[in-house]
Amino acid sequence: MIIGPSGIGGAKEAESNLEFLNKNNLGAAEVAFTHNTYLKKDDAIRIGKIAKKLDIKLSIHGSYYINLNASEEIKIKKSKERILDACQIGEYLHATHLVFHPGYYGKDSKEDTYENIKNEMLDLQKTLKEKKWKIKLAPETTGKINVFGDLDETLKLVKDTKCSFCIDFAHLKARNQGILNLKEIIEKLKSFKHIHCHYSGINYGPKGERNHIPIDIKETKELLKELKKLNCTVICEAPDTYNDAIKMQKISEK
Repeated sequence: MIIGPSGIGGAKEAESNLEFLNKNNLGAAEVAFTHNTYLKKDDAIRIGKIAKKLDIKLSIHGSYYINLNASEEIKIKKSKERILDACQIGEYLHATHLVFHPGYYGKDSKEDTYENIKNEMLDLQKTLKEKKWKIKLAPETTGKINVFGDLDETLKLVKDTKCSFCIDFAHLKARNQGILNLKEIIEKLKSFKHIHCHYSGINYGPKGERNHIPIDIKETKELLKELKKLNCTVICEAPDTYNDAIKMQKISEK
């Protein structure tokens, strides 16, 4: 199991932040391109080399402004451009996964939403293959009930498009109103060679996720005990992501 935080900071502080993670036995970090793909090619190449030297596996969280089920074609086009722009920088970083929220149900049925997102994912997969990029598209399980991305939808998308995925345990808990059946989830994941995960505490309401909060130590211990059965990378998305990732690493070592 490899554990790390969400975020490496800007181009200037990335090196010192990665060195800090290495000193605290953290072996992963997720670059936050949530608002924009802020790294340029040269900086991404430099940071990728540093991460490789420190044996830190990088992944990327893509833009929040993605909807592969938008009613307007221009919005789908822009969503795919954001995904591919992040993938290109991800190649320079040697990032393993591009995590993103695939889309919204909107006025469509769950079945139609799935088909629309599946078709756009297949087109994206085709582009990645043509460009010979190694980074994996990783649609994420989402925390709001009106947003595409429950566990079964996500795993079906993996089966139908050969993409990767990101299992966010906090989102699943919020989506299911505080119920997190770890044994059932792990059973569905055990056949995969590698699992990319997110975890934090979560505040939720009737519609699902509201906001991320600090990790709960008892719940973290239970989660990491189950995840030790798998080959996985766990990214901490708590507000104090570095310190909570260090707590998670210490729990894992015990």
